[in-house]
Amino acid sequence: MEYRDYYQTLKVPRTATADEIKKSYRRLARKYHPDVSKEKDAEAQFKQVQEAYEVLKDPEKRAAYDQLGSNWKAGQDFRPPPDFGGGFEFRGGPGGRAGGGAQGAEFDASFSDFFSSLFGGGGGPFAGEGGAGFGAAGGRRRASPRRGRDHHARIDIDLEEAYRGGTRTFDLQRPSLDDDGNLQTRKHTVKVNIPAGITSGQQLRLAGQGEDSPNGGRAGDLFLEVHTRPNKQYQVDGRDVTVTLPVAPWEAALGSTVTVPTLGGPVEMRIPAGAQSGQKLRLRGRGLPGNPPGDELVQLKVVLPPADSPQARALYEQMQREMSFDARAADITTTS
Repeated sequence: MEYRDYYQTLKVPRTATADEIKKSYRRLARKYHPDVSKEKDAEAQFKQVQEAYEVLKDPEKRAAYDQLGSNWKAGQDFRPPPDFGGGFEFRGGPGGRAGGGAQGAEFDASFSDFFSSLFGGGGGPFAGEGGAGFGAAGGRRRASPRRGRDHHARIDIDLEEAYRGGTRTFDLQRPSLDDDGNLQTRKHTVKVNIPAGITSGQQLRLAGQGEDSPNGGRAGDLFLEVHTRPNKQYQVDGRDVTVTLPVAPWEAALGSTVTVPTLGGPVEMRIPAGAQSGQKLRLRGRGLPGNPPGDELVQLKVVLPPADSPQARALYEQMQREMSFDARAADITTTS
């Protein structure tokens, strides 16, 4: 897709204040509004101005957009970096509205693929800044109270915390504008109740902790997308967890009862005789809590004792003589 230079679209420098961006937007919106403009491709130009303003008027979106740097040129082939966003709370989302509807006609304000790749889509039909639209003669109309937009952020927790749940306090970075209209970031602290058994990718909703309404309506909500950090001991698949368990050759060959770590604490497990390295045994209900709860899969890993003493070497040589075992010719299968 092509990179879009929103500063170039609004004809402002990257250091522009919020007031400068607003003034330029109003001038260009009037110039290209399809109801009044005689410019060629006015509707297309109007949509581009709307898209640029949707990003640059919003402190969160602008701060995230600025992370891309100033070396990009309009029209260059672009792919968003995997860590785009830097933990900022992106306001709005697919289907969100940023203002009142245009009078006279409804315009398709679905934004470009570039915008969608960064912010996940946005905007229903709207024409004016601050809830006011432009009429056919350029007049203004008063907006009714509207709900503040939702905020979105990501939080990271440990797997053990996802298992047991609890209450945590998180500090989020929320870009905002100072009294002079310059972009700054400030800390936003939230207290979150984490339910036991939450899985990576699930969202928690904090009602009323999003954007305040600009004109007396209800505040938006804050949606926190939960991600579990990688764990050195467990691999996670939904509510199931897998752990690798080292076992001695005689424990696998003869069968044995061993202690296995689980998220809820150690438990005893029976290894059947003849178990093979790589074989998985299931501990039902020992994964993440839920309805139903997940399981724990115990993958066996047969570990050979080192032949680091005369006695150990003698035992291996005795096995070689008496067992006549050919590992490459053996028909070894594993079961899950």
